[in-house]
Amino acid sequence: MKMIQNYSGTTSSHIQCRELVEVMIAAGVRHAVVSPGSRNAPLIIALAREPRIKKWVITDERSAAFVAIGIAQRLLQPVMITCTSGSALLDYAPAIAEAYYRHIPLIVVSADRPNEWIDQNDSQTIRQHAALAAIVKQSYNLPTHCNEENSRWYANRIINDAAITATSAPMGPVHINVPLADPLCNTVKLPQGQTRIISALPIRHEIESSAISQLASTVASTERVMILVGFHEPSPSLNASLSRLARFDNITVLTETISNLHDDNFISAIDRTLGVMPGNEAALYAPQLLIVAGGAPVSKVVKKFLRRYPAMQQWRVGNDRCIIDTMQHLTMRIDSSPEQFFNDILLALPECTQPGQCAGYASLWQKLAGDAAAWHAQYVNDAPWCDLKAFSLIMHNLPANCTLHLSNGTCIRYAQLFGTQCHIPCYCNRGTSGIDGSTSTALGTSLVAPGDETTLLITGDMSFGYDLAGIASQYVSRRFKIIVMCNGGGNIFRFLNGTSELPELEEYFEVSRTTRIQALASAFGFDYFEATDAETLSATIGRFYESTQQAILAIYTPARENAAILRRYFRM
Repeated sequence: MKMIQNYSGTTSSHIQCRELVEVMIAAGVRHAVVSPGSRNAPLIIALAREPRIKKWVITDERSAAFVAIGIAQRLLQPVMITCTSGSALLDYAPAIAEAYYRHIPLIVVSADRPNEWIDQNDSQTIRQHAALAAIVKQSYNLPTHCNEENSRWYANRIINDAAITATSAPMGPVHINVPLADPLCNTVKLPQGQTRIISALPIRHEIESSAISQLASTVASTERVMILVGFHEPSPSLNASLSRLARFDNITVLTETISNLHDDNFISAIDRTLGVMPGNEAALYAPQLLIVAGGAPVSKVVKKFLRRYPAMQQWRVGNDRCIIDTMQHLTMRIDSSPEQFFNDILLALPECTQPGQCAGYASLWQKLAGDAAAWHAQYVNDAPWCDLKAFSLIMHNLPANCTLHLSNGTCIRYAQLFGTQCHIPCYCNRGTSGIDGSTSTALGTSLVAPGDETTLLITGDMSFGYDLAGIASQYVSRRFKIIVMCNGGGNIFRFLNGTSELPELEEYFEVSRTTRIQALASAFGFDYFEATDAETLSATIGRFYESTQQAILAIYTPARENAAILRRYFRM
């Protein structure tokens, strides 16, 4: 246990608010996203007068929580968000669900009325405690008054518990509900006392050396080993280990755009590679040992393939909360970080038998990937103006010092087809795969990016219109750039089996209306650029990136043709 001395000055008279801020600083919180309100005034006062935490004021709670995700994922730090009482807390829910399935440590702090006023027809009162219980690691409810020694001890204890829970593996959001009684805005001089900080030694999931040797022996002696990595934060150590493993000819490593892993030996465009696989030879490409790590795979094609041709052994590596059996044939859960596990396997491999005589698995996949890349380039070159053509030009012209964000729907799926060209940090809200909050998440990243780094969001017109709060923010940076694919909204529904054949497609699924991108850009101070074909996009994209202001590039493509071209891409 260590003690932290309070800063001099004044702060909120509510002791629990002061305790909360001090404990969160000790837990590594350096950013807080604050939404204005009256009931959370004591929390705002305690934060506003604390110089060790940077505050961002976002009025829309839904946007605010996604902004916090963007900050947390870029800095790999816990971020605090705070709102007033009532329905404001429920507006956090989409982002909290995303954070839960992405293992992002958000500290959700909601102000509340005293317990005796709940369900009493008083203003802005709902049943807040545990309102987010299904999508947080733990819910906490502080005492309304902390003037007595026991109540202060209790508040301090559960605040410490919340901080430790949020930042312990697997990390994730926690919810602290804070009932506050009037008066709300009274302040006091910071007391000279100390706040108790309870520390926790991290649990290290180390696998015994004998078990590692046995696992490494299995890897070395199996002729067809596949490693599949879903979404993952950039990790140089994981990248290095997998790069070395991919040099074994019995091992193939499949990655996705948001895996943030890059090596010439990786199969980084899974969908297009599987698309050229001869159907009568599919079993030759199926692994005997499948090792899965990272978050949910974007590719439906690879999931279908691995479920149809299941490996005899399937291992899941990660600090997971439960058994994750995406391919439906799991044989072993390995509770270890991917970085630690693959490094341990790599170190143990030289002691094991080298790959067998028939080991040509990696070469088989490399040839398939090469064939797919050549076919892809020819198809894109021959294609008329469409989303696919536009993405080809975009992905070939990404700025070097850039962080890329992709919205859900077709944007992430198109990017998957150009995996080898994306060697920059790349993010997408694939925890729940919703279209809400893409712009706000990218905005959050831009707030904490180095001054010379561009934050680029590629989004669809439907997703863009869904999150206008992300461009209405007072904090929009000149290094924030947005590409909006204006394709009539809902092209994903034209591509998906089932919805594409429904007579209700245009009226109920696409909801296609003209989003006035130029008017919105002007209203919120963005430079505006536009492209309507390959020639104008090629001529415009450089000026768009070089703009000294925040900028939006609207790319207009034909809705019906987009879906037809993409469907033909996979059929062929």
